[in-house]
This record gives sequence, C-alpha cells and structure tokens, in this order.
Amino acid sequence: MLVLLPPSEGKAASGRGAPLRTESLSLPGLTAAREAVLTELVDLCSGDEDKAREVLGLSEGLRGEVAKNRELRTAGARPAGEIYTGVLYDALDLSSLDAAAKRRAAKSLLVFSGLWGAVRVTDRIPSYRCSMGVRLPGLGALGAHWRAPMAEVLPEAAGQGLVLDLRSAAYAAAWKPKGEVAGRTATVRVLHAPTRKVVSHFNKATKGRIVRSLLTAGAAPKDPAELMEALRDLGHVVEGSAPARAGTAWALDVLVDEVH
Repeated sequence: MLVLLPPSEGKAASGRGAPLRTESLSLPGLTAAREAVLTELVDLCSGDEDKAREVLGLSEGLRGEVAKNRELRTAGARPAGEIYTGVLYDALDLSSLDAAAKRRAAKSLLVFSGLWGAVRVTDRIPSYRCSMGVRLPGLGALGAHWRAPMAEVLPEAAGQGLVLDLRSAAYAAAWKPKGEVAGRTATVRVLHAPTRKVVSHFNKATKGRIVRSLLTAGAAPKDPAELMEALRDLGHVVEGSAPARAGTAWALDVLVDEVH
C-alpha cells in the first residue's frame, strides 16, 4: 500500500543535525527536479525580500519564512515526519506509533511537496516554505514542473498494490495515476453524515486518523474494495463502489458526525 499525503503549511523548526543532501532522499529519479527548485528558491529568497514574499504568497507576518528558505542548503535537517505539523499530522501522530507501525509508515507514506516533489517520512529535510501553487520566475508553476519527473518515478513507487490518495487538489495536480495504477487507486472525501456536505477542518483530522488506524492495525488491503472492508472493520463508515470505467480511480466517502 502506498499512501499519498499533502504536506502542511505549518512546519516544525529545522533540526541541528547534518544539513540536507538531496541525493540521499528517496525517489532518486526526482533529484534533478528537486535541485532545480531548491536552487531557484534559495536564489529568490537571497534577493529582494518583498519580491520573494509576493512570489511565495506570504504575508508581512511571515517574512521570516523568506530567511528560512535562504538557508535551506546549510540548515539542519530532520525526518520529514517530524517537520510536517498541522491537523492531519497531529491526528496521525507518527511519534506515538509502536515500532511495527512506524516501519509500516516509513514504507508506505509519501508526502507531496512543492519543493521536494515527494518524500518519505524518514527522509531528512529542513523546514521550508514553498507550496505546490507557487510559480517561480524561472521554472514557472511547480505543479507543471513536477508532472514529467513524477510520471517517470511514481508508477514504480506505487508497485503492484493499493494507492490511497489523500492529497488536496493542488498536490494531486503534480501526479495523476493513470491506467492500471489508477484502477487500484482510491481517493477519499470526508462528508458530514447527516447533510452529506464536504467538511473542511475535520477532513484533515479524519484522514490522519484513517491512516493511523490502518498503520496501527497492520492492515494491508491490496485494492480499493479491500480498503473499504478494512476501514469498516476499523470502525469507519465508508461508502463507495467500483468506477464505471476501467483505469479510473475509486472515489470513497467517509462519513463523520462531527464537523469541528
């Protein structure tokens, strides 16, 4: 099972260990594309600070994020699973998993990123600010920048098993499973059970809990149909059915009563 996650806007501080080595990150086929984004981002943030804030979509109060990006090549790095914070990652709570569940997380979780493309939760990265919606002056829109290298690398990473896609729309734009891989991919919406309306904040928390419950239980569904069964066994209320066309991702709805 491969689980595709969005990153978080909020991030923990960089570590005090050795700095980033892009060649040491997982999915080495993305190294050249990562270096291209990293170089331009550091150059951008080393110049006019106001221009950098405008490009990155940062408010005056987030001016410090520009300085953080300026030091990306020398800042200490720590596992991505410790860098990403926010609602989904709070609910997932990787640090409290037992040893077996942590091994499953290291193998199955893949976090998408405007800067790194995609990383494992064990990959060591510095804290940064660069969303997939950014358009860098030299490279253009990052979603488009990542499509070709992702198309080369991600099908192999997906292997022969289930792909559980929990990304938001901006990050889903960087790689869309196709063909046979799409047929064993499941996307998830979180709906308020009484109204059938999509929820926002609780969407992220529910997705984090879904992943945590699968990792903790050691569930290993091989396809979307088995995923629905596994989630129901774990106490989740799930609706969904096979898509009408072959080579199309399954769309699952998880129903919740709380919407906070």
